[in-house]
Amino acid sequence: MKTISVLGSTGSIGTQTLDVVRHHPDIRVAALTAGRNVRLLEEQIREFRPQTAVLSDETAAGDLKPRVRDLDVRILSGMDGLIEAASGPDVDMTVTAIVGMIGIRPTIAAIRAGKDIALANKETLVTAGHLIMPLAKEYGVKILPVDSEHSAIFQSLNGERYDRIEKILLTCSGGPFRGMSAQELEKVTVEDALRHPNWNMGPKITVDSATLVNKGLEVMEAGWLFGVDADRIEVVVQPQSVIHSAVQFVDGAVIAQLGTPDMRLPIQYALFWPDRRGMDTQRLDLFALKELTFLRPDTEVFRGLPLALRAMKAGGTMPTVFNAANEKAVAKFLAHEIRFTDICRIIESCMDAHTVQPEPSLDAILETEKEVYARIG
Repeated sequence: MKTISVLGSTGSIGTQTLDVVRHHPDIRVAALTAGRNVRLLEEQIREFRPQTAVLSDETAAGDLKPRVRDLDVRILSGMDGLIEAASGPDVDMTVTAIVGMIGIRPTIAAIRAGKDIALANKETLVTAGHLIMPLAKEYGVKILPVDSEHSAIFQSLNGERYDRIEKILLTCSGGPFRGMSAQELEKVTVEDALRHPNWNMGPKITVDSATLVNKGLEVMEAGWLFGVDADRIEVVVQPQSVIHSAVQFVDGAVIAQLGTPDMRLPIQYALFWPDRRGMDTQRLDLFALKELTFLRPDTEVFRGLPLALRAMKAGGTMPTVFNAANEKAVAKFLAHEIRFTDICRIIESCMDAHTVQPEPSLDAILETEKEVYARIG
Protein backbone atom coordinates (compact mmCIF):
# COMPACT_ATOMS: atom_id res chain seq x y z
CA MET A 1 0.00 0.00 0.00
CA LYS A 2 1.34 3.42 -1.01
CA THR A 3 -0.01 6.51 0.72
CA ILE A 4 -0.02 9.83 -1.13
CA SER A 5 -0.83 13.46 -0.53
CA VAL A 6 -2.22 15.43 -3.47
CA LEU A 7 -1.54 19.15 -3.44
CA GLY A 8 -3.94 20.84 -5.84
CA SER A 9 -6.42 17.98 -6.01
CA THR A 10 -9.19 20.00 -7.70
CA GLY A 11 -7.06 21.17 -10.64
CA SER A 12 -6.43 19.40 -13.93
CA ILE A 13 -3.44 17.30 -12.79
CA GLY A 14 -4.95 16.71 -9.37
CA THR A 15 -8.25 15.36 -10.70
CA GLN A 16 -6.42 13.13 -13.18
CA THR A 17 -4.19 11.85 -10.37
CA LEU A 18 -7.29 10.85 -8.44
CA ASP A 19 -8.62 9.14 -11.55
CA VAL A 20 -5.47 7.00 -11.56
CA VAL A 21 -6.00 6.27 -7.85
CA ARG A 22 -9.54 5.04 -8.58
CA HIS A 23 -8.10 2.19 -10.64
CA HIS A 24 -5.48 1.11 -8.09
CA PRO A 25 -6.77 -0.04 -4.69
CA ASP A 26 -3.21 -0.24 -3.33
CA ILE A 27 -2.94 3.57 -3.25
CA ARG A 28 -4.42 5.41 -0.29
CA VAL A 29 -4.96 9.17 -0.17
CA ALA A 30 -3.86 10.71 3.13
CA ALA A 31 -4.37 14.37 2.29
CA LEU A 32 -6.02 16.57 -0.33
CA THR A 33 -5.54 20.29 -0.83
CA ALA A 34 -7.25 22.92 -2.97
CA GLY A 35 -7.49 26.67 -3.31
CA ARG A 36 -11.14 27.54 -2.73
CA ASN A 37 -13.17 24.93 -4.61
CA VAL A 38 -15.28 23.77 -1.67
CA ARG A 39 -17.81 21.78 -3.68
CA LEU A 40 -15.32 19.60 -5.56
CA LEU A 41 -13.06 19.11 -2.55
CA GLU A 42 -16.05 17.89 -0.54
CA GLU A 43 -16.85 15.35 -3.26
CA GLN A 44 -13.23 14.16 -3.24
CA ILE A 45 -13.19 13.88 0.55
CA ARG A 46 -16.31 11.73 0.49
CA GLU A 47 -14.87 9.45 -2.19
CA PHE A 48 -11.25 9.10 -1.06
CA ARG A 49 -11.64 9.60 2.71
CA PRO A 50 -8.37 11.44 3.45
CA GLN A 51 -7.32 12.14 7.04
CA THR A 52 -6.59 15.78 6.19
CA ALA A 53 -8.04 18.30 3.74
CA VAL A 54 -6.73 21.80 3.21
CA LEU A 55 -8.07 24.92 1.51
CA SER A 56 -5.63 27.76 0.90
CA ASP A 57 -8.47 30.23 1.47
CA GLU A 58 -9.39 30.41 5.16
CA THR A 59 -12.98 31.49 4.48
CA ALA A 60 -13.46 28.54 2.12
CA ALA A 61 -12.10 26.20 4.80
CA GLY A 62 -14.70 27.58 7.19
CA ASP A 63 -17.39 26.81 4.62
CA LEU A 64 -16.13 23.27 4.16
CA LYS A 65 -16.04 22.22 7.83
CA PRO A 66 -19.80 21.95 8.45
CA ARG A 67 -20.31 20.18 5.12
CA VAL A 68 -18.08 17.27 6.16
CA ARG A 69 -18.77 17.18 9.89
CA ASP A 70 -20.10 13.64 9.48
CA LEU A 71 -16.66 12.45 8.31
CA ASP A 72 -13.44 11.77 10.21
CA VAL A 73 -11.34 14.41 8.44
CA ARG A 74 -9.36 17.40 9.70
CA ILE A 75 -9.96 20.63 7.79
CA LEU A 76 -6.98 22.99 7.73
CA SER A 77 -6.20 26.19 5.86
CA GLY A 78 -3.36 28.37 4.62
CA MET A 79 0.32 27.65 4.22
CA ASP A 80 0.59 25.80 7.55
CA GLY A 81 -2.11 23.44 6.38
CA LEU A 82 -0.38 22.86 3.02
CA ILE A 83 2.90 22.10 4.73
CA GLU A 84 1.24 19.64 7.11
CA ALA A 85 -0.58 17.91 4.25
CA ALA A 86 2.64 17.59 2.25
CA SER A 87 4.77 16.22 5.06
CA GLY A 88 2.42 14.16 7.24
CA PRO A 89 3.92 11.06 8.91
CA ASP A 90 1.72 8.62 6.97
CA VAL A 91 2.61 10.03 3.54
CA ASP A 92 4.99 8.10 1.25
CA MET A 93 4.77 10.42 -1.77
CA THR A 94 3.62 14.00 -2.23
CA VAL A 95 2.06 14.87 -5.59
CA THR A 96 2.68 18.58 -6.15
CA ALA A 97 -0.08 19.44 -8.62
CA ILE A 98 -0.62 22.90 -7.15
CA VAL A 99 -0.09 25.81 -9.56
CA GLY A 100 2.29 28.65 -8.72
CA MET A 101 5.09 29.47 -6.31
CA ILE A 102 2.79 28.62 -3.40
CA GLY A 103 4.01 25.06 -3.98
CA ILE A 104 7.64 25.75 -3.00
CA ARG A 105 7.38 25.72 0.80
CA PRO A 106 5.23 22.54 0.98
CA THR A 107 7.63 20.80 -1.40
CA ILE A 108 10.62 21.73 0.74
CA ALA A 109 8.78 20.52 3.86
CA ALA A 110 7.93 17.22 2.15
CA ILE A 111 11.56 16.68 1.10
CA ARG A 112 12.81 17.38 4.62
CA ALA A 113 10.28 14.85 5.89
CA GLY A 114 11.72 12.25 3.48
CA LYS A 115 8.75 12.11 1.09
CA ASP A 116 9.30 11.28 -2.57
CA ILE A 117 7.96 14.00 -4.86
CA ALA A 118 5.79 13.47 -7.94
CA LEU A 119 6.47 16.88 -9.43
CA ALA A 120 3.89 18.68 -11.55
CA ASN A 121 4.61 22.16 -10.14
CA LYS A 122 7.05 23.77 -12.60
CA GLU A 123 7.56 26.86 -10.48
CA THR A 124 9.30 24.85 -7.75
CA LEU A 125 12.32 24.11 -9.92
CA VAL A 126 12.09 27.17 -12.17
CA THR A 127 12.52 29.57 -9.26
CA ALA A 128 14.17 27.42 -6.58
CA GLY A 129 15.91 24.57 -8.39
CA HIS A 130 19.24 25.56 -6.81
CA LEU A 131 17.63 24.90 -3.41
CA ILE A 132 15.40 21.93 -4.23
CA MET A 133 17.79 19.61 -6.07
CA PRO A 134 20.61 19.67 -3.46
CA LEU A 135 18.00 19.27 -0.71
CA ALA A 136 16.50 16.21 -2.40
CA LYS A 137 19.97 14.70 -2.70
CA GLU A 138 20.73 15.44 0.96
CA TYR A 139 17.55 13.71 2.15
CA GLY A 140 17.69 10.83 -0.35
CA VAL A 141 14.38 11.84 -1.90
CA LYS A 142 13.37 10.98 -5.47
CA ILE A 143 11.93 13.74 -7.65
CA LEU A 144 9.76 12.02 -10.26
CA PRO A 145 8.52 14.27 -13.09
CA VAL A 146 4.81 14.34 -13.93
CA ASP A 147 4.88 16.78 -16.88
CA SER A 148 4.49 14.67 -20.03
CA GLU A 149 7.70 16.03 -21.58
CA HIS A 150 9.87 15.54 -18.51
CA SER A 151 8.38 12.12 -17.90
CA ALA A 152 9.24 11.22 -21.51
CA ILE A 153 12.84 12.35 -20.99
CA PHE A 154 12.99 10.45 -17.69
CA GLN A 155 11.69 7.31 -19.39
CA SER A 156 14.13 7.74 -22.28
CA LEU A 157 16.99 7.95 -19.77
CA ASN A 158 15.99 4.75 -17.99
CA GLY A 159 19.18 2.74 -17.57
CA GLU A 160 21.32 5.47 -19.16
CA ARG A 161 23.94 7.75 -17.64
CA TYR A 162 23.06 11.43 -17.49
CA ASP A 163 26.64 12.39 -18.37
CA ARG A 164 26.10 10.71 -21.75
CA ILE A 165 23.38 13.18 -22.75
CA GLU A 166 24.36 15.24 -25.76
CA LYS A 167 21.07 17.05 -26.16
CA ILE A 168 17.52 16.97 -24.86
CA LEU A 169 14.82 17.29 -27.54
CA LEU A 170 11.90 18.91 -25.74
CA THR A 171 8.76 18.72 -27.85
CA CYS A 172 5.68 20.93 -27.92
CA SER A 173 2.49 21.03 -29.94
CA GLY A 174 2.98 24.68 -30.88
CA GLY A 175 -0.33 25.56 -29.23
CA PRO A 176 -3.53 26.81 -30.88
CA PHE A 177 -1.86 29.75 -32.67
CA ARG A 178 1.00 27.97 -34.41
CA GLY A 179 1.68 29.63 -37.77
CA MET A 180 0.01 32.92 -36.89
CA SER A 181 1.72 36.28 -37.42
CA ALA A 182 2.36 38.82 -34.68
CA GLN A 183 -0.45 40.96 -36.13
CA GLU A 184 -2.91 38.05 -35.98
CA LEU A 185 -2.00 37.36 -32.34
CA GLU A 186 -3.08 40.89 -31.41
CA LYS A 187 -6.69 39.87 -32.14
CA VAL A 188 -6.96 36.54 -30.31
CA THR A 189 -9.40 36.21 -27.41
CA VAL A 190 -9.36 34.38 -24.10
CA GLU A 191 -11.70 31.79 -25.60
CA ASP A 192 -9.31 31.26 -28.52
CA ALA A 193 -6.35 30.77 -26.17
CA LEU A 194 -8.19 28.18 -24.07
CA ARG A 195 -8.82 25.88 -27.04
CA HIS A 196 -5.69 23.72 -26.94
CA PRO A 197 -5.57 21.33 -29.91
CA ASN A 198 -4.37 18.22 -28.04
CA TRP A 199 -4.14 18.43 -24.27
CA ASN A 200 -6.68 18.79 -21.46
CA MET A 201 -5.11 21.29 -19.04
CA GLY A 202 -6.17 24.05 -16.67
CA PRO A 203 -6.69 27.60 -18.00
CA LYS A 204 -3.37 29.05 -16.80
CA ILE A 205 -1.22 26.28 -18.31
CA THR A 206 -3.30 26.32 -21.50
CA VAL A 207 -2.58 30.03 -21.96
CA ASP A 208 1.09 29.39 -21.17
CA SER A 209 1.12 26.79 -23.92
CA ALA A 210 -0.31 29.30 -26.37
CA THR A 211 2.41 31.88 -25.61
CA LEU A 212 5.17 29.19 -25.46
CA VAL A 213 5.91 30.44 -21.94
CA ASN A 214 5.03 26.95 -20.77
CA LYS A 215 7.75 25.50 -22.97
CA GLY A 216 10.21 28.04 -21.60
CA LEU A 217 9.34 26.99 -18.05
CA GLU A 218 9.82 23.36 -19.08
CA VAL A 219 13.27 24.14 -20.51
CA MET A 220 14.29 25.56 -17.13
CA GLU A 221 12.76 22.61 -15.29
CA ALA A 222 14.55 20.13 -17.56
CA GLY A 223 17.84 21.85 -16.86
CA TRP A 224 17.50 21.18 -13.14
CA LEU A 225 16.04 17.68 -13.43
CA PHE A 226 18.62 16.32 -15.86
CA GLY A 227 21.67 18.48 -15.21
CA VAL A 228 21.97 20.16 -18.61
CA ASP A 229 22.34 23.81 -19.57
CA ALA A 230 20.13 25.79 -21.94
CA ASP A 231 22.45 25.23 -24.89
CA ARG A 232 21.84 21.47 -24.71
CA ILE A 233 18.04 21.70 -24.75
CA GLU A 234 16.39 22.05 -28.13
CA VAL A 235 12.67 22.78 -28.43
CA VAL A 236 11.00 20.93 -31.29
CA VAL A 237 7.44 21.65 -32.41
CA GLN A 238 5.69 18.30 -32.91
CA PRO A 239 2.07 19.24 -33.69
CA GLN A 240 0.58 15.74 -33.35
CA SER A 241 1.76 15.44 -29.72
CA VAL A 242 2.80 11.84 -30.34
CA ILE A 243 6.49 12.15 -29.50
CA HIS A 244 6.46 13.56 -25.97
CA SER A 245 10.21 14.27 -25.88
CA ALA A 246 13.51 12.57 -26.65
CA VAL A 247 17.17 12.38 -25.67
CA GLN A 248 20.10 12.45 -28.07
CA PHE A 249 23.20 10.75 -26.69
CA VAL A 250 26.90 11.30 -27.32
CA ASP A 251 27.00 8.44 -29.83
CA GLY A 252 24.21 10.04 -31.90
CA ALA A 253 21.48 7.64 -30.80
CA VAL A 254 18.08 9.22 -30.10
CA ILE A 255 15.65 7.57 -27.68
CA ALA A 256 12.12 8.95 -27.51
CA GLN A 257 8.87 8.18 -25.69
CA LEU A 258 5.72 8.04 -27.82
CA GLY A 259 2.08 7.74 -26.90
CA THR A 260 -1.36 9.28 -27.12
CA PRO A 261 -1.77 12.64 -25.32
CA ASP A 262 -3.11 11.43 -21.95
CA MET A 263 -1.70 12.96 -18.76
CA ARG A 264 -2.70 9.94 -16.74
CA LEU A 265 0.21 8.00 -18.23
CA PRO A 266 3.02 10.18 -16.80
CA ILE A 267 1.09 10.56 -13.56
CA GLN A 268 0.77 6.80 -13.15
CA TYR A 269 4.40 6.24 -14.14
CA ALA A 270 5.53 8.63 -11.39
CA LEU A 271 3.28 7.00 -8.79
CA PHE A 272 4.51 3.47 -9.48
CA TRP A 273 8.06 3.97 -10.79
CA PRO A 274 10.07 1.81 -11.47
CA ASP A 275 7.07 -0.44 -12.14
CA ARG A 276 4.56 -0.03 -14.97
CA ARG A 277 0.88 -0.74 -14.46
CA GLY A 278 -1.82 -1.49 -16.99
CA MET A 279 -3.98 1.47 -18.02
CA ASP A 280 -7.29 1.72 -19.79
CA THR A 281 -6.35 4.38 -22.34
CA GLN A 282 -6.33 4.76 -26.08
CA ARG A 283 -3.35 3.00 -27.64
CA LEU A 284 -1.11 4.67 -30.19
CA ASP A 285 -1.88 3.20 -33.62
CA LEU A 286 1.24 3.63 -35.73
CA PHE A 287 -0.61 2.47 -38.84
CA ALA A 288 -3.18 5.24 -38.41
CA LEU A 289 -0.55 7.99 -38.25
CA LYS A 290 -0.54 9.93 -41.47
CA GLU A 291 2.61 11.86 -40.63
CA LEU A 292 4.92 13.04 -37.89
CA THR A 293 5.83 16.69 -38.33
CA PHE A 294 8.84 18.47 -36.83
CA LEU A 295 9.17 22.26 -36.91
CA ARG A 296 11.34 24.90 -35.30
CA PRO A 297 9.48 27.22 -32.90
CA ASP A 298 8.83 30.73 -34.19
CA THR A 299 10.69 32.70 -31.53
CA GLU A 300 10.16 35.99 -33.34
CA VAL A 301 6.39 35.78 -32.95
CA PHE A 302 6.17 33.72 -29.75
CA ARG A 303 8.42 35.68 -27.40
CA GLY A 304 7.69 33.56 -24.34
CA LEU A 305 10.34 30.99 -25.23
CA PRO A 306 13.31 33.31 -25.91
CA LEU A 307 12.46 35.34 -22.80
CA ALA A 308 12.55 32.13 -20.76
CA LEU A 309 15.94 31.19 -22.20
CA ARG A 310 17.21 34.66 -21.32
CA ALA A 311 15.94 34.21 -17.75
CA MET A 312 17.53 30.76 -17.47
CA LYS A 313 20.93 32.02 -18.63
CA ALA A 314 20.77 35.03 -16.28
CA GLY A 315 19.94 32.73 -13.37
CA GLY A 316 19.54 33.89 -9.78
CA THR A 317 16.28 35.74 -9.27
CA MET A 318 15.57 36.31 -12.99
CA PRO A 319 13.58 33.06 -13.47
CA THR A 320 11.40 34.20 -10.55
CA VAL A 321 10.79 37.52 -12.31
CA PHE A 322 9.89 35.69 -15.53
CA ASN A 323 7.52 33.33 -13.73
CA ALA A 324 5.87 35.91 -11.46
CA ALA A 325 5.35 38.41 -14.28
CA ASN A 326 3.78 35.69 -16.39
CA GLU A 327 1.47 34.55 -13.59
CA LYS A 328 0.21 38.08 -13.01
CA ALA A 329 -0.10 38.85 -16.73
CA VAL A 330 -1.99 35.62 -17.47
CA ALA A 331 -4.41 36.34 -14.63
CA LYS A 332 -5.06 39.77 -16.15
CA PHE A 333 -5.56 38.24 -19.59
CA LEU A 334 -8.01 35.63 -18.28
CA ALA A 335 -9.89 38.50 -16.59
CA HIS A 336 -10.09 40.28 -19.99
CA GLU A 337 -7.97 43.18 -18.68
CA ILE A 338 -5.13 42.93 -21.22
CA ARG A 339 -4.55 41.50 -24.69
CA PHE A 340 -2.88 38.17 -25.37
CA THR A 341 0.23 39.86 -26.77
CA ASP A 342 0.55 42.04 -23.66
CA ILE A 343 1.55 38.96 -21.64
CA CYS A 344 5.05 38.78 -23.08
CA ARG A 345 5.39 42.57 -23.16
CA ILE A 346 4.77 42.65 -19.40
CA ILE A 347 7.26 39.83 -18.80
CA GLU A 348 9.96 41.57 -20.82
CA SER A 349 9.36 44.90 -19.11
CA CYS A 350 9.74 43.32 -15.66
CA MET A 351 12.90 41.47 -16.69
CA ASP A 352 14.43 44.64 -18.14
CA ALA A 353 13.83 46.47 -14.86
CA HIS A 354 15.29 43.75 -12.61
CA THR A 355 18.79 43.50 -11.14
CA VAL A 356 19.66 39.83 -10.66
CA GLN A 357 20.47 38.47 -7.21
CA PRO A 358 22.66 35.36 -7.65
CA GLU A 359 21.94 32.23 -5.55
CA PRO A 360 18.91 33.74 -3.78
CA SER A 361 17.50 32.35 -0.55
CA LEU A 362 13.88 31.23 -0.41
CA ASP A 363 12.96 34.50 1.31
CA ALA A 364 14.68 36.46 -1.49
CA ILE A 365 12.78 34.46 -4.12
CA LEU A 366 9.43 35.13 -2.46
CA GLU A 367 10.29 38.80 -1.97
CA THR A 368 11.17 39.07 -5.67
CA GLU A 369 7.77 37.61 -6.52
CA LYS A 370 6.06 40.26 -4.36
CA GLU A 371 8.05 43.04 -6.01
CA VAL A 372 7.05 41.85 -9.48
CA TYR A 373 3.39 41.59 -8.49
CA ALA A 374 3.51 45.13 -7.06
CA ARG A 375 5.15 46.46 -10.21
CA ILE A 376 2.43 45.04 -12.45
CA GLY A 377 -0.39 45.99 -10.09
